[in-house]
Amino acid sequence: MSNNDAKSILHNYWSLSHFKIIVESTVIGFVTGILIVLFRLAIEKVLQFSLCLYSFLHIHPWLIPIWSIFLILFGLIIGFMVQKEPMIAGSGIPQVKGILIRRLEMSWWKVIIGKFFGAVVGILGGLSLGREGPSVQIGAAVGQGFGKLMKRSKLDERLFITCGASAGLAAAFNAPFAGLMFALEEIHKNFSPLIMVYALVASIVADFVSANFFGLRPVFRFKDLISLPLDKYFVLIILGIITGIFGVLFNKVLLATQKAYQKLIFIPANLRPIIAFLIAGLVGYSLPDVLGGGHGLISKVVTRNYSIRMLIILLIVKFLFTMISYGSSTPGGIFLPLLSIGALTGAIYGKSLTILSIIDKQYITNLIIFAMAGYFSAIVKAPVTGIILIVEMTGSFSHLLSVSIVCLVSYIVSDILNSKPIYEQLLERILSKSVGVYKKQHDSKIVLESFVSVGSQIENKKIKDIKWPENTLVVAVRRGGREIIPRGNTEIWAGDCLVLLVNENKVAEVKKWLENMIEGCKM
Repeated sequence: MSNNDAKSILHNYWSLSHFKIIVESTVIGFVTGILIVLFRLAIEKVLQFSLCLYSFLHIHPWLIPIWSIFLILFGLIIGFMVQKEPMIAGSGIPQVKGILIRRLEMSWWKVIIGKFFGAVVGILGGLSLGREGPSVQIGAAVGQGFGKLMKRSKLDERLFITCGASAGLAAAFNAPFAGLMFALEEIHKNFSPLIMVYALVASIVADFVSANFFGLRPVFRFKDLISLPLDKYFVLIILGIITGIFGVLFNKVLLATQKAYQKLIFIPANLRPIIAFLIAGLVGYSLPDVLGGGHGLISKVVTRNYSIRMLIILLIVKFLFTMISYGSSTPGGIFLPLLSIGALTGAIYGKSLTILSIIDKQYITNLIIFAMAGYFSAIVKAPVTGIILIVEMTGSFSHLLSVSIVCLVSYIVSDILNSKPIYEQLLERILSKSVGVYKKQHDSKIVLESFVSVGSQIENKKIKDIKWPENTLVVAVRRGGREIIPRGNTEIWAGDCLVLLVNENKVAEVKKWLENMIEGCKM
C-alpha cells in the first residue's frame, strides 16, 4: 500500500461535505421513519385482532381447531421465509453488527420486505417478540440500500447503515437519543463525533415522522410519579443485584433454547416455528396478557392491582414464552419482552417491600421503571443506552439518578458473573452457522476511526514504536480542531482520533486490536 494510494483514498474520504451527508442522513431518517410507522401500525392492528380473537374463542370454543390450522400456516410461512432469506431471522440487531464489522452481508430490499411481513405474522400469531429489533434492521437496510443506489463507497455505506439503525430504534420507541446511543454504544462501537452528528440527524427526523402519527407523548405514560426518598436508596442497590442476576439467567436460557431447537433433528428446520405458534395458541387462550411484545402488559402491571402470586405467574409464563418465541427464529426483537419481564420483576419486588413496610406503595411504579432499565443493562450490557431509553420512554427525567444506580449495579453484577452482551453471543452463533457470510474483497480498502482512551496501551507512544496490525496504515491523527499528518516520530496522545487505512478483509481483526490497544487500559 503506497503513500499515494493512502492520500488518494483519504482525499476521497474527506471530499464530501458535512452538509451533504447531513442531507443524506435526513433522507435516510425520513424513509426509515415512514417504514417504521407503517410497521408499528401493522403490528398494533394484528395484535389487537389476535387479542379480540382469543376473547371470541372463549365464547365459541368450537373455532379453536380452525385457528390452530391458521397457526400452523403461520409457522409454515415463517419457516419458508427464513429458509429463503436467513438474514431476517430473530432480532436483526446481531446481523447489523455483523455487517458493520464485515463478517456478514445482506440483500437490503429482501430484508426490508421479509423482516416487515415476517414480524407482522409473528405478532399476528401472538408470539412474545418486540418491534425494536426489526425496526433497527429495517433502518439499517434502508441505509445500506441508499448507499448502494447512490453508488457510494463501503465506508459511506457503513455510515448510512449506522444512521438507519439509529433512526429505526428512534422511530420504534419515540426515543431519538436512545436510538443514537444504542447505535454508537452497542452496534457501531465507535463514538466518532461526525458519526454521532449524522446518526442524531437521522434519529431526530425519524422521531419527527413517528411523532406526527403517534403524537409527542412517551411510549409509556406513568402518572403521578413521586421521587424515591434518599433514605430508601438502599432498595435500589438490591434491585440492581436482582436484575443483574436475572439478566444473566435470561441470556443463558435464551441461548440454551436456541440450542434446544437445533437438537430437534427429527423436525425439519423450516417446520420448527410451528412449535412456537401452537404454544402461542395455548398461551393466548389461557393467559392472553403475555401475548405480543409486552407494551400492554407493562401498562397493566402499573395500573392494575395484581397480587404477587399473579405477578409471579405472569413473570414465569412471559419468560418461558419469550424463550420459545425467539428460539423459533421468527423475525422479532427481545427489547419489549425483556422490558416487560423487568417490569414484572420490579412489581414483585415493590409489592414485597410494601408488605414488609419498607416502602410505601406509591413507589412501586418507580421500582417497575428502574427494574426495566436494570434488566436491559444486564442483558444488553449497554447501561448508558438503558438509562436514556427508559427516561425517554417514560418521559420522566426526575429519576435519572435512581435509574443510573440500578443500571450501574446491574451491569457490574452481570460483569462479575462473566455474562457477555446478548447480541454479541447471538452474532457468534450466526457466524458459526455461516449464514450470510460476507464475501471478502482482498484488494478493497476502507477507513476506520478510533479515539485513544486515557490509560490505553499506546498512549504517549510514537507511531514507529507501535506494532500495528498487518496491512494497516495510520493516515491521519485528528487532535482537537486540527489534523496532523502522521510521521514515525508523531506521539499519540489520549483523546486523539486515529484514522486508519486497512484492507477490507482485515476489518474484524483490526477492530479487535483497537478495542484492546486503543480503547482499553494498560495492564
